[in-house]
Amino acid sequence: MSSKLQEAMLGLIEVFHSYSGKEGDKYKLNKRELKTLLQNELGDFQEACNDPTVVEKIMNDLDENQDGEVDFQEFVVLVAALTVACNEFFENCDKASK
Repeated sequence: MSSKLQEAMLGLIEVFHSYSGKEGDKYKLNKRELKTLLQNELGDFQEACNDPTVVEKIMNDLDENQDGEVDFQEFVVLVAALTVACNEFFENCDKASK
């Protein structure tokens, strides 16, 4: 039986690879694949994804090597940043309720 952390890591890998390589490099997300991933996996992000400038900004922020695609390492940066933001949100909610 795997731990929750191992399951979370495997989940990240599986999500990334279920969207990468639909077009082009199977180990990277192009802009369309990234947009589809964000829309499908982060439902609350749906409205922002309809604005092409939001997806463009995320792509540019993540694409450290400027190759026009997001590799797994760059993708994990997004997940980590969103996780930190969510943690801070819940900490603030917890403090406000006390």
